[in-house]
Amino acid sequence: MRDKVEKVLEKHIRPALRADGGDIELVDVDEAAGEVKVRLQGACAGCPMSQLTSLTVVERILKQEIPELKKVMTVT
Repeated sequence: MRDKVEKVLEKHIRPALRADGGDIELVDVDEAAGEVKVRLQGACAGCPMSQLTSLTVVERILKQEIPELKKVMTVT
């Protein structure tokens, strides 16, 4: 699942974040639980909208591309 998540991040999520001076790091993948932990970086790390970004946009895209994924969490 880690490879699938990395591919989705690279193709669908990172380009938009990088355009705004940010990025996203894949921290952990728990395949058994269907959970992914990510960390926003750069301009995105300090952005007040970062929680909304990760919990809505990132999670929606990842779940759409990887149906077995159940939850996306942000870590600092």
